[in-house]
Amino acid sequence: MTLLGTVRQPTTWALAVSLLVWSVSPTRAENGQIAAGIAGGLIGGALIGGALASRPVYAPPPPPVYYYPAPVVVEEPICRIVRRSYWDGYGYRIREVRFCD
Repeated sequence: MTLLGTVRQPTTWALAVSLLVWSVSPTRAENGQIAAGIAGGLIGGALIGGALASRPVYAPPPPPVYYYPAPVVVEEPICRIVRRSYWDGYGYRIREVRFCD
């Protein structure tokens, strides 16, 4: 892990901030000033913790559901045109007739 990768981790930042806070010399807390120190520490900790907290990672939404329509198969009979001869009373004539299987 590189130094830059280590600096980017929130735990490293939290450790650095806590070392900074602990390195300050303690002062005397008289006349109820301890409550102000505790409140300031809690507010500061909440601000720093909120800044360092990573955002939750959500899974991407599922793709939209779309079903392709089923292919429509139309079975038509195979037809062809056939020449037929017929007797019309005067002679044979030829006509084209549609013949389907």
